[in-house]
Amino acid sequence: MKITFFDTKPYDRASFEHIGADRGFAFKFYESRLTLDTVELAKGADSVCVFVNDTVDAPVIDRLYELGVRSIALRCAGYNNVDIAHCFGKLHVFHVPAYSPYAVAEHAMAMLLTSVRRIHKAYIRTRDFNFSLNNLTGFDLHGKTVGVVGTGRIGRAFMDICRGFGMKILAYDMYPNAELGDIYVPLEQLFRQSDIISFHCPLTKKSYHMVNADSIAQMKKGVMLVNTSRGALIDAEALLEGIKARRIGGACLDVYEEEADIFFQDYSGHILSDDVLARLISMPNVIVTSHQAFLTEEALNNIAETTLQNLEQFTANGWCDNELCYRCGNIEQCRKARNKKCF
Repeated sequence: MKITFFDTKPYDRASFEHIGADRGFAFKFYESRLTLDTVELAKGADSVCVFVNDTVDAPVIDRLYELGVRSIALRCAGYNNVDIAHCFGKLHVFHVPAYSPYAVAEHAMAMLLTSVRRIHKAYIRTRDFNFSLNNLTGFDLHGKTVGVVGTGRIGRAFMDICRGFGMKILAYDMYPNAELGDIYVPLEQLFRQSDIISFHCPLTKKSYHMVNADSIAQMKKGVMLVNTSRGALIDAEALLEGIKARRIGGACLDVYEEEADIFFQDYSGHILSDDVLARLISMPNVIVTSHQAFLTEEALNNIAETTLQNLEQFTANGWCDNELCYRCGNIEQCRKARNKKCF
């Protein structure tokens, strides 16, 4: 099977070449993101492998189909960048629903601890032999209320970590897990009562900009926000205004809604054209990492293994457990009612 990879980084190539050795795959790796301008690179491929910032919209899907591509292998869990409805009847789409929930959950906590204990500022100071403790006062996580939005594998892993710190947990999910007990509350209540809010949900039409000017006004003054899911869950301009108004005490962002042309690239020698992101990064109570929460050796190996297993399973059986389908509108579940086949 011939697979063309887009938006490829050295760590992607290393993990796929290691996992895919001697399994009958032929790989082509391109650093370019998949767009209508670069789609011709997929000529001759059976499948394309894409990541979070590749553009898989209707024109790209149509051209992939014309080029003979018959499947799209996402090497991530989220699929908001793929027009699943337009893929129906043309291209089969697979994703990696669980690669390492611990990687993302641990990164979320690492960012939170770094922020509340001012570790990043202390590191910079001591590098200059400045050992003053002025303005480095943080606060205990023990006893604080954390609101977890999204209780899938990553959200549950994050809750387990929070319990270890002695935190009180509130949760919101459109599809509550009965096994988790009585931790669920309406989203508005979670916003009102949480000292810290961490987002672990997919980006959908309903979750787009769930953090906006109105929801920020409902939150506790000084609330900490942590987002390791999808950038557009948070209206970045409203977040900036909330920080300036001292409503929001801090933000830890591993994602950003306009990250596609910025993250994963080195712009250290350039002027950043995104004024909102530049202002957020300049704020003393904001930490930004460039979508790296998934980046552990374990996660990379799991992503490569599951991605290739998806392709192998589909080739052998005509169906795949991790296929995304649009036939009945329940994208991740409807295939189970049709002997696992989407079309």
